[in-house]
Amino acid sequence: MKQPYFILVLAHSLHGRLRRIHVPHTALYAVLALALVGCFSVAGFLSSYLRMAWKVANYNNLKQDVSSLQKRYQDLQRTSNQTKAQLAELQLFANEVSVAYGLKSKLEGPADITEEGRLVPSYSETLETYNVLKSANFSRFHRQYAQSWHTNTRPNLWPLEGHILSPFGERQDPFKGGSAFHSGVDISAFIGTPVKVAADGIVVTAEYSGAYGKLVVVQHGNGLSTFYGHLSRLDVVAGQDVRMGQVIALSGATGRVTAPHLHYEVRSGGAPINPYNTLSKSLVAATATSKKDFPFQSASGL
Repeated sequence: MKQPYFILVLAHSLHGRLRRIHVPHTALYAVLALALVGCFSVAGFLSSYLRMAWKVANYNNLKQDVSSLQKRYQDLQRTSNQTKAQLAELQLFANEVSVAYGLKSKLEGPADITEEGRLVPSYSETLETYNVLKSANFSRFHRQYAQSWHTNTRPNLWPLEGHILSPFGERQDPFKGGSAFHSGVDISAFIGTPVKVAADGIVVTAEYSGAYGKLVVVQHGNGLSTFYGHLSRLDVVAGQDVRMGQVIALSGATGRVTAPHLHYEVRSGGAPINPYNTLSKSLVAATATSKKDFPFQSASGL
C-alpha cells in the first residue's frame, strides 16, 4: 500500500537540472513534532533562566540588607560599649564621692535592725516625702528658738489608743525565736490610724529606716527622744517643730513586722527606757490601760 507523500522539487542554479524528492507525511509530522518539542524546551530553559535571575536579584537585595543590619548592629554595639564605659566612670566617681564624704549604702546599728527589711524607699514613698517637703512649714535654722517655747517636753502621752502587743525588755523574737531585747512597746492599731507625738519637740528623722520601716524620731530636750516605727505615711519632715498631741503620721505595717501595729519607744541619752516610766502621770495611760497590759506581759508581733 502506497503512503501519501509530498514531492519536493529542487532545481540546480547552474545547469537547471531538476530533482524530485518524495517526503512522506510521517516524516514531515515528525519534523514538526521535533520543532514543537524544541520550542517547548527553549521556553522552559528561558523561564528557568528568568527565575534564576529573579532569585539572584533577591539574594543580592537580601545581602545588601544583611550588610546594612550588620553595620547598624556594629554602631549599636559601639554605642553600648561607650555607654558602659561612661557608666563605669560614673560608678567610679560615685565611689570616690562616697569615700570623700563618708556616705554609706546601708544603715549601721544593732543586727536586728540592719539584717531585716529593705533600706531603700520605693518610688511612691519618695514622691510622698517630696510632697511633704513641698508643703511643710518649718525652719531648720531656728530649732533652738522653737525649743525655747516647748513646755510639755516629757513624753507622757500615748501616741494612739490600743492594746499592748509586745512589752519592753526581754521577749521571744517573733522571727528568729529565742530571747531578744525589745527596745520599745508594740501597740495594736489598724493601718491608717493617726499617730500623735507624745510631747513637744523637734523632728530629727522622718524617713524609711530598715527594719523600723517608715520611722519618725522626735527630740524633746533633756536627752529624751521618742521613736514611732512601722508607719504607713509620714506627715512631718526632719527639722519640723511639733507639739504634744499633734498628728505626725499614720500607723501601718512597713519594715520588719508580722502584723499592723505601732512600735513606740522612748530613749534617754540614746539608751532605750521603759515607756511606762514616762507615762506614770499620763491621764490617757491611766484610762486606756489595765493590769493585763502592764507591766507589759502580753507578747506578739515585733
